[in-house]
This record gives sequence, C-alpha cells and structure tokens, in this order.
Amino acid sequence: MLLQFLDYIGVAVFALTGAIMASRKGLDILAFLFLATITGIGGGTLRDVLLDVPVFWTLNDRYLLVCLAMSALMWVAGPQVEKLGKPLRWADAIGMAAYCVMGAAKALAVTDSALVAILLGTMTATFGGILRDIVVGEKSALLKPEIYVSAALAGSALYVGLRMAEMDSWVAAGLAAAFALILRGGAIVAGWTLPVYKSGASLDRP
Repeated sequence: MLLQFLDYIGVAVFALTGAIMASRKGLDILAFLFLATITGIGGGTLRDVLLDVPVFWTLNDRYLLVCLAMSALMWVAGPQVEKLGKPLRWADAIGMAAYCVMGAAKALAVTDSALVAILLGTMTATFGGILRDIVVGEKSALLKPEIYVSAALAGSALYVGLRMAEMDSWVAAGLAAAFALILRGGAIVAGWTLPVYKSGASLDRP
C-alpha cells in the first residue's frame, strides 16, 4: 500500500510538471500528453529496468490514465494553475520527495542493498524531470547549483537508514519525504545551494 500510494503521488505530480512545461511552451494537446507521460513514468521506468523487474506501468494502466488526467487538467486550467506561484518548481519538489522514498523502498525490497536503494531512490526522483528538461531544451537540474538531486539523495538515504533501524515504513517514509521537501523548499524559497567547484587559473597545455 505504501509503495503504490507514493507511486501514484509521484507519477501524478511529475506528470503535472510535464504538462506545465508544455503549457509554457505553447504546445499542442499531444505534446501535453507526451511530456506529462515521460515525466511521470520516466524515473520509475529507469528504476524498474535497472532492478530487472516488470516496469510498473505495464502492469497497471492507471498510471497512464493519471498522466492523461494531468494533461487534461493543465490544458483546461493552465492559467489558473500558473497563478498559484512557482507551480512547476513546487510540483517538482513534491514529486521528488515522494519518489525518492518510493524508489528507495522498492529497491530495498528487491535488493536488500542500502547503497543500491539510495542510488535508485535518487534516480527515480530526478530522472523524469531531467528527461523533461532535455526534451524541451531547458537547462537540466544537474547543471544548476541549487539543491535538487542532493535533496533526493538525502531523502533516500534517510529513508533507508530509518528502515535499517527497523522504524515503521510509514513513519520512515513520512520523515524522509518531509526532509527531502524541506531541503528542496529551501532551494526554492531561500536559494540554498551546495558549494560549487571553482577552477584555478587555466593553463595552456598541448
């Protein structure tokens, strides 16, 4: 129940971000559906392929219907959604927080490896958004100094650590998702960043 609950939240919110991006680019309804779908299911698809398990949306077409619903929502109510204030970034943050926990939980159930679970939780939470940005030609979150991937990594690591300490799965999921969302929210509201590499004087070498 926990995995499916988080899966639906992650897919729905990430699909919404894809549809928001399509609305901002002024694309047609098929592009809305395409961007919503690849963003919504992208991270989970990568996770399941790497875990060598059936890809989740091939076993349950409700996930695709969720993507369709998010596309329709933005097509009809795009201007109202945009008035909410940074809807793309906040929806992306919520999806990331849910998916970093969900990805880590599923990986931990399949592999029993803490490191693998943390890595796949991070990938699950970020790959869909990165894929969305690449498709529409936006600068990827990987190339920005603000906290994004690191928030997913922290949330995944906290969930895995709490579960290894035998904390209840729902409590661990809630704490880890909240932690990831707080980190990402700090980046959105206060501009939190990680230190960036500063190169020294360049040397001309053959």
